[in-house]
Amino acid sequence: MKYTLITGASGGIGEAFARRLASEKHNLVLVARSEDKLRALCDELAAKHQISCRYFALDLLERGADAQLYDETEKNGLEIDWLINNAGFGSGGDFAKLDRERELQIIDLNISALVALTHRYLQRMRAAKRGTIINVSSAAGFQPIPFMATYAASKAFVSSFSEAIAEENRPYGIRILALCPGSTKTNFFQAANIERPIQVKGQQTVEDVVDTAMKAIAGTKTKVVSGWANYLGSIAGTLVPNSISSRVMAKALRSRYQKTDI
Repeated sequence: MKYTLITGASGGIGEAFARRLASEKHNLVLVARSEDKLRALCDELAAKHQISCRYFALDLLERGADAQLYDETEKNGLEIDWLINNAGFGSGGDFAKLDRERELQIIDLNISALVALTHRYLQRMRAAKRGTIINVSSAAGFQPIPFMATYAASKAFVSSFSEAIAEENRPYGIRILALCPGSTKTNFFQAANIERPIQVKGQQTVEDVVDTAMKAIAGTKTKVVSGWANYLGSIAGTLVPNSISSRVMAKALRSRYQKTDI
Protein backbone atom coordinates (compact mmCIF):
# COMPACT_ATOMS: atom_id res chain seq x y z
CA MET A 1 0.00 0.00 0.00
CA LYS A 2 1.32 3.45 -0.94
CA TYR A 3 1.91 6.05 1.76
CA THR A 4 2.96 9.68 2.02
CA LEU A 5 5.58 10.27 4.72
CA ILE A 6 5.63 13.72 6.33
CA THR A 7 8.24 14.84 8.83
CA GLY A 8 7.52 17.61 11.30
CA ALA A 9 3.87 16.60 10.97
CA SER A 10 2.56 17.54 14.43
CA GLY A 11 1.96 21.21 13.59
CA GLY A 12 2.43 24.07 11.14
CA ILE A 13 3.10 23.33 7.48
CA GLY A 14 3.57 19.61 8.16
CA GLU A 15 0.14 19.27 9.73
CA ALA A 16 -1.39 21.30 6.89
CA PHE A 17 0.15 18.89 4.37
CA ALA A 18 -1.28 15.97 6.34
CA ARG A 19 -4.77 17.45 6.35
CA ARG A 20 -4.69 18.37 2.67
CA LEU A 21 -3.34 15.04 1.48
CA ALA A 22 -5.65 13.04 3.72
CA SER A 23 -8.56 14.87 2.10
CA GLU A 24 -7.16 13.69 -1.25
CA LYS A 25 -7.08 10.09 0.00
CA HIS A 26 -3.35 9.73 0.60
CA ASN A 27 -2.47 7.17 3.22
CA LEU A 28 -0.11 8.81 5.68
CA VAL A 29 2.98 8.15 7.77
CA LEU A 30 3.42 11.06 10.18
CA VAL A 31 6.72 11.73 11.96
CA ALA A 32 7.49 14.17 14.77
CA ARG A 33 8.65 14.14 18.38
CA SER A 34 5.24 14.60 20.02
CA GLU A 35 3.48 11.24 20.26
CA ASP A 36 0.28 12.66 21.72
CA LYS A 37 -0.18 15.16 18.89
CA LEU A 38 0.61 12.56 16.23
CA ARG A 39 -1.79 10.02 17.69
CA ALA A 40 -4.63 12.54 17.88
CA LEU A 41 -4.02 13.77 14.33
CA CYS A 42 -3.77 10.23 12.94
CA ASP A 43 -6.98 9.14 14.62
CA GLU A 44 -8.81 12.23 13.37
CA LEU A 45 -7.66 11.96 9.76
CA ALA A 46 -8.16 8.20 9.52
CA ALA A 47 -11.74 8.48 10.80
CA LYS A 48 -12.66 11.57 8.79
CA HIS A 49 -11.21 10.52 5.43
CA GLN A 50 -11.23 6.71 5.65
CA ILE A 51 -7.50 6.39 5.05
CA SER A 52 -4.71 4.44 6.68
CA CYS A 53 -2.63 6.66 8.97
CA ARG A 54 0.46 5.53 10.84
CA TYR A 55 2.79 7.56 13.02
CA PHE A 56 6.27 7.34 14.48
CA ALA A 57 7.24 9.53 17.42
CA LEU A 58 10.88 10.11 16.57
CA ASP A 59 13.50 12.82 17.05
CA LEU A 60 15.33 13.08 13.74
CA LEU A 61 18.26 14.70 15.53
CA GLU A 62 19.03 11.41 17.24
CA ARG A 63 21.88 9.44 15.70
CA GLY A 64 20.55 6.75 13.36
CA ALA A 65 16.99 8.11 13.38
CA ASP A 66 16.77 8.10 9.58
CA ALA A 67 17.79 4.42 9.47
CA GLN A 68 15.32 3.59 12.24
CA LEU A 69 12.46 5.29 10.41
CA TYR A 70 13.33 3.65 7.10
CA ASP A 71 13.59 0.21 8.72
CA GLU A 72 10.20 0.67 10.42
CA THR A 73 8.44 1.60 7.20
CA GLU A 74 10.08 -1.32 5.38
CA LYS A 75 9.27 -3.78 8.16
CA ASN A 76 5.62 -2.71 8.15
CA GLY A 77 5.29 -2.86 4.37
CA LEU A 78 4.67 0.87 3.98
CA GLU A 79 5.59 1.87 0.43
CA ILE A 80 6.61 5.52 0.60
CA ASP A 81 5.35 7.02 -2.65
CA TRP A 82 5.54 10.64 -1.47
CA LEU A 83 8.14 12.08 0.91
CA ILE A 84 7.68 15.52 2.43
CA ASN A 85 10.77 16.66 4.33
CA ASN A 86 9.28 19.42 6.44
CA ALA A 87 11.03 19.04 9.80
CA GLY A 88 13.34 21.93 10.57
CA PHE A 89 13.94 24.95 12.77
CA GLY A 90 15.92 28.17 12.89
CA SER A 91 17.38 30.77 15.20
CA GLY A 92 17.75 34.50 15.36
CA GLY A 93 20.55 36.53 16.91
CA ASP A 94 24.19 37.52 16.83
CA PHE A 95 25.87 34.30 15.66
CA ALA A 96 28.88 34.70 17.97
CA LYS A 97 26.53 34.79 20.96
CA LEU A 98 24.17 31.99 19.94
CA ASP A 99 24.40 28.50 21.42
CA ARG A 100 26.90 26.58 19.30
CA GLU A 101 25.26 23.18 19.74
CA ARG A 102 21.87 24.52 18.74
CA GLU A 103 23.36 26.06 15.58
CA LEU A 104 24.87 22.68 14.71
CA GLN A 105 21.49 21.03 15.32
CA ILE A 106 19.94 23.37 12.75
CA ILE A 107 22.39 21.96 10.20
CA ASP A 108 21.78 18.39 11.38
CA LEU A 109 17.99 18.62 11.04
CA ASN A 110 17.55 21.03 8.13
CA ILE A 111 20.28 19.45 6.01
CA SER A 112 21.63 16.11 7.24
CA ALA A 113 18.32 14.46 8.14
CA LEU A 114 16.71 15.73 4.93
CA VAL A 115 19.55 14.39 2.77
CA ALA A 116 19.58 11.05 4.58
CA LEU A 117 15.83 10.45 4.24
CA THR A 118 15.79 11.61 0.64
CA HIS A 119 18.62 9.21 -0.22
CA ARG A 120 16.99 6.26 1.53
CA TYR A 121 13.52 6.58 0.00
CA LEU A 122 14.79 7.62 -3.43
CA GLN A 123 16.12 4.10 -3.98
CA ARG A 124 12.64 2.58 -3.84
CA MET A 125 11.16 5.37 -5.96
CA ARG A 126 13.76 4.78 -8.68
CA ALA A 127 13.00 1.08 -8.73
CA ALA A 128 9.29 1.87 -9.09
CA LYS A 129 9.98 4.67 -11.62
CA ARG A 130 7.63 7.00 -9.77
CA GLY A 131 7.56 9.12 -6.66
CA THR A 132 7.27 12.63 -5.29
CA ILE A 133 9.58 14.46 -2.91
CA ILE A 134 8.84 17.91 -1.49
CA ASN A 135 11.66 19.48 0.49
CA VAL A 136 10.52 22.47 2.51
CA SER A 137 13.10 25.20 2.01
CA SER A 138 12.52 28.92 2.59
CA ALA A 139 12.51 32.28 0.85
CA ALA A 140 15.26 33.07 3.37
CA GLY A 141 17.59 30.87 1.33
CA PHE A 142 17.81 33.28 -1.60
CA GLN A 143 20.40 35.51 0.06
CA PRO A 144 22.59 35.68 3.18
CA ILE A 145 20.62 36.96 6.16
CA PRO A 146 22.67 38.44 8.99
CA PHE A 147 21.34 37.45 12.42
CA MET A 148 19.71 34.36 10.85
CA ALA A 149 22.96 33.20 9.27
CA THR A 150 22.80 29.44 9.92
CA TYR A 151 19.13 29.06 9.10
CA ALA A 152 19.29 31.01 5.83
CA ALA A 153 22.40 29.13 4.73
CA SER A 154 20.79 25.77 5.55
CA LYS A 155 17.79 26.63 3.38
CA ALA A 156 20.04 27.77 0.53
CA PHE A 157 21.47 24.24 0.65
CA VAL A 158 18.01 22.66 0.61
CA SER A 159 16.97 24.59 -2.48
CA SER A 160 20.20 23.92 -4.38
CA PHE A 161 20.23 20.24 -3.43
CA SER A 162 16.58 19.74 -4.37
CA GLU A 163 16.88 21.41 -7.76
CA ALA A 164 19.99 19.36 -8.59
CA ILE A 165 18.52 15.97 -7.73
CA ALA A 166 15.23 16.91 -9.41
CA GLU A 167 17.09 16.92 -12.72
CA GLU A 168 19.02 13.76 -11.89
CA ASN A 169 15.76 11.92 -11.28
CA ARG A 170 13.56 13.39 -14.01
CA PRO A 171 14.26 10.40 -16.33
CA TYR A 172 12.96 8.07 -13.60
CA GLY A 173 9.55 9.74 -13.41
CA ILE A 174 10.24 11.19 -9.95
CA ARG A 175 9.07 14.72 -9.14
CA ILE A 176 11.21 16.69 -6.69
CA LEU A 177 10.31 20.19 -5.52
CA ALA A 178 11.94 22.77 -3.28
CA LEU A 179 9.11 24.64 -1.56
CA CYS A 180 10.13 28.11 -0.38
CA PRO A 181 7.63 29.71 2.02
CA GLY A 182 8.13 33.22 3.30
CA SER A 183 6.85 34.38 6.66
CA THR A 184 4.06 31.97 7.63
CA LYS A 185 1.64 31.80 10.55
CA THR A 186 3.29 29.01 12.55
CA ASN A 187 5.25 28.78 15.81
CA PHE A 188 8.53 29.01 13.86
CA PHE A 189 9.46 32.49 15.11
CA GLN A 190 8.61 31.67 18.71
CA ALA A 191 10.71 28.48 18.56
CA ALA A 192 13.57 30.42 16.97
CA ASN A 193 13.41 33.12 19.65
CA ILE A 194 12.65 35.78 17.03
CA GLU A 195 10.49 38.49 18.57
CA ARG A 196 9.08 39.94 15.34
CA PRO A 197 8.68 38.02 12.08
CA ILE A 198 10.90 39.00 9.18
CA GLN A 199 8.47 39.44 6.32
CA VAL A 200 8.07 41.14 2.97
CA LYS A 201 4.37 41.85 3.34
CA GLY A 202 2.14 40.13 5.86
CA GLN A 203 2.13 36.43 6.68
CA GLN A 204 0.69 33.54 4.72
CA THR A 205 -1.35 30.75 6.24
CA VAL A 206 -0.06 27.20 6.22
CA GLU A 207 -2.92 26.33 3.87
CA ASP A 208 -1.65 28.96 1.40
CA VAL A 209 1.79 27.37 1.43
CA VAL A 210 0.48 23.84 0.90
CA ASP A 211 -1.78 25.02 -1.93
CA THR A 212 1.26 26.56 -3.64
CA ALA A 213 3.17 23.30 -3.31
CA MET A 214 0.35 21.17 -4.67
CA LYS A 215 -0.10 23.38 -7.72
CA ALA A 216 3.65 23.37 -8.38
CA ILE A 217 4.09 19.62 -7.98
CA ALA A 218 1.39 19.07 -10.60
CA GLY A 219 3.57 20.92 -13.11
CA THR A 220 7.25 20.89 -13.99
CA LYS A 221 8.75 23.36 -11.52
CA THR A 222 11.65 22.25 -9.35
CA LYS A 223 11.43 25.25 -7.00
CA VAL A 224 8.51 27.45 -6.03
CA VAL A 225 8.17 30.48 -3.76
CA SER A 226 4.89 30.74 -1.92
CA GLY A 227 3.18 34.14 -2.21
CA TRP A 228 3.65 36.92 -4.76
CA ALA A 229 5.29 39.33 -2.32
CA ASN A 230 7.77 36.63 -1.30
CA TYR A 231 8.38 35.76 -4.95
CA LEU A 232 9.16 39.36 -5.84
CA GLY A 233 11.40 39.61 -2.78
CA SER A 234 13.28 36.48 -3.85
CA ILE A 235 13.81 37.89 -7.35
CA ALA A 236 15.19 41.09 -5.84
CA GLY A 237 17.46 38.98 -3.66
CA THR A 238 18.99 37.29 -6.70
CA LEU A 239 19.47 40.55 -8.63
CA VAL A 240 21.11 42.56 -5.85
CA PRO A 241 24.70 41.53 -4.98
CA ASN A 242 24.96 39.65 -1.69
CA SER A 243 27.40 42.23 -0.36
CA ILE A 244 24.71 44.88 -0.68
CA SER A 245 21.64 42.88 0.37
CA SER A 246 23.35 41.48 3.47
CA ARG A 247 24.53 44.95 4.50
CA VAL A 248 21.00 46.34 4.12
CA MET A 249 19.54 43.44 6.09
CA ALA A 250 22.16 43.80 8.82
CA LYS A 251 21.36 47.47 9.18
CA ALA A 252 17.66 46.69 9.50
CA LEU A 253 18.14 43.94 12.09
CA ARG A 254 21.15 45.10 14.11
CA SER A 255 19.10 47.06 16.62
CA ARG A 256 17.12 43.91 17.44
CA TYR A 257 20.01 41.58 18.03
CA GLN A 258 23.29 43.40 18.56
CA LYS A 259 24.25 46.02 21.10
CA THR A 260 27.67 47.07 19.87
CA ASP A 261 30.28 48.74 22.05
CA ILE A 262 32.63 49.61 19.16
